[in-house]
Amino acid sequence: MQPAAAKLTIRILLIDDHTVMRMGLRVLIENQQGLKVVGEAAGRADALELAEREQPDIILLDLSLPGTDGIDLIPELQAVAKEARILVLTGVLDPEAHKRAIHFGAMGVVLKEKAPEVLIKAIEKVYEGEIWLDRAMVANVVGQRSRLRESSKHDPEVGKIATLTGREREVVALVGEGLRNRQIADRLFISEGTVRNHLTTVFSKLEVSDRFELLIYSYRHSIAKPFL
Repeated sequence: MQPAAAKLTIRILLIDDHTVMRMGLRVLIENQQGLKVVGEAAGRADALELAEREQPDIILLDLSLPGTDGIDLIPELQAVAKEARILVLTGVLDPEAHKRAIHFGAMGVVLKEKAPEVLIKAIEKVYEGEIWLDRAMVANVVGQRSRLRESSKHDPEVGKIATLTGREREVVALVGEGLRNRQIADRLFISEGTVRNHLTTVFSKLEVSDRFELLIYSYRHSIAKPFL
């Protein structure tokens, strides 16, 4: 009888300018089976050097770094560690900052106030290729948009949604589940190029500018269900 396959180790790079925070994260992460911290950085230069050298699976990034904007660092990290998935861990409560982080390429946002098990779950889900968004952030954005329409008895978005084809609705629903283009293509037995074409058409029909806005729109209008 063959021994069971060993669990894959998720290699994680920590980027946070607070030493105590990094120490706490290291202890938390390395107490979990299958998770390993491969480096710590307090600023941009060290972060880029470590990301290029270690090629981590997950980069845990704080948005508040001295002398640099953590959001602007996202594409630089992706350029030197192309397979790494970036998960923002932040105390910044600004939904617009979270939206920008996703737009720039982060695959999730976790608030520092959340319980440790939430962070561990987010790391595992992002490693699997899913998007992780905090429920409070989604609710905040949806609530803002809902209030803008409270005075209207007729929702003008109904007409836009009606223009979606059945296949386009399937794609939107899978985006709402947190799937990336390759996963959607596999699920629907179509090419990634076809998925991208569908999304381009959906963005145009629903008048949204990116994947994040599509997520919020789909939750607001019940085209998809929040996956957290």
